[in-house]
Amino acid sequence: MNAGSVEYGDGADRERCGPSGTARGEHTHSEIPIPRPRPVVQRASVRGQILDALRTALVGGELVPGEVYSAPVLGERFGVSATPVREAMQQLALEGAVEVVPNRGFRVIVRGTRELAELAEVRALIEVPVMLRLARTVPAERWAELRPLAEASVRAAASGCRATYAEADRVFHRSLLALSGNEQLVGIAEDLHRRSQWPLVGAPVRRGRADLVADAAEHMALLEALTAGELDAVQALMREHFAGASG
Repeated sequence: MNAGSVEYGDGADRERCGPSGTARGEHTHSEIPIPRPRPVVQRASVRGQILDALRTALVGGELVPGEVYSAPVLGERFGVSATPVREAMQQLALEGAVEVVPNRGFRVIVRGTRELAELAEVRALIEVPVMLRLARTVPAERWAELRPLAEASVRAAASGCRATYAEADRVFHRSLLALSGNEQLVGIAEDLHRRSQWPLVGAPVRRGRADLVADAAEHMALLEALTAGELDAVQALMREHFAGASG
């Protein structure tokens, strides 16, 4: 991302028309002028892009546990002002990825294997019962529709890029749980999933290509078990999947 990729409101907005078909800024004597809105959407878009970039850097180990990063320095790196970076970092602080260091910036949280194991345990407690229920009720053709996502995770794993695989992994798991129709469940599970992907202290790249490939293969096996309605296999694969994520 660079400065040229971030666009804010400019003169082009004046060419857009309001509901009456007149150009913005023009009005008749019978109309009340409508104030020109501030470019909130564009700013939110920039903040969202920076948040995605920071999450990728975090998962990939570019943001090192224990290190402090300032918003101005990161802003220069991404070609934007410090404001959207600071806002994105504050969101990461809410998610538990970083902590605020007054007058310095944000420190990446130092995490250990115990926290990772606890996250895996909580994910299993939430997701395994849900997947067993869905395996009993969701028709086979609905599971088949998710096969492209499982295949995408296999390709992402083959690339060896941990950040690329992390996104494909989240999309697959989120799509599985979305079949429950419970948005609160999906949101909580995704937050736990994201936390489990952050690097451990002293090991920015915890899992190599072979580990990613094995993890993605479990996606394919799980989808086949769900399609066939094999409850015992679903439970075993889910628990094995989470156990591997904690190792």
